[in-house]
Amino acid sequence: MAKQLDYHTLREIFTRFQAAEPEPKGELEHVNAYTLVVAVALSAQATDAGVNKATRELFKIADTPQKMLDLGEERLIEHIKTIGLYRNKAKNVIKLSRILVEDYGGEVPNSRAALQSLPGVGRKTANVVLNMWWKQPAQAVDTHIFRVGNRSGIAPGKDVDAVERAVEDNIPADFQQHAHHWLILHGRYHCKARKPMCGTCIIRDLCMFEDKNL
Repeated sequence: MAKQLDYHTLREIFTRFQAAEPEPKGELEHVNAYTLVVAVALSAQATDAGVNKATRELFKIADTPQKMLDLGEERLIEHIKTIGLYRNKAKNVIKLSRILVEDYGGEVPNSRAALQSLPGVGRKTANVVLNMWWKQPAQAVDTHIFRVGNRSGIAPGKDVDAVERAVEDNIPADFQQHAHHWLILHGRYHCKARKPMCGTCIIRDLCMFEDKNL
């Protein structure tokens, strides 16, 4: 695990990320807060591309909690059976849809605690929804962010909670809104798990990774 980079180095890293991609976007397709919650819940242990393929037709007919309840669990399964753990995920989507209808008037709540009380919605999912829909500087740490944070020294930590705190505590405030998307995209397309593309990396001179693949 690399040491924590200093403030000036972090500013330079995120200035470069921002210059390369001023408005980074999450890759999960959605049409409203509800479909975003569902998409993120479905994405656990699955790829964004796989989720998008499954939900493209689903969200045309079930883009609200009530419509999802009307669709029902068995028909929902037909749409998402290409996604891993689909039966359990279908149960959770139906359960959370019922709670949203009965307790929240069909609206998605925008507090982390309320979101985390929904079946199948953990802290990471809640943070993604808060960040992408309500523009909160919430940091959802996935495997990409955990790897990049530790390799580079941007946000080192022994577990996802420690990395989340490192991002929130050390990355300058003006970069917090997009920090997790820049880090995810960097991990997904450049700082890959097995063969990091250090030779073309825009922060290679600032990164603390000792085994650079140059």
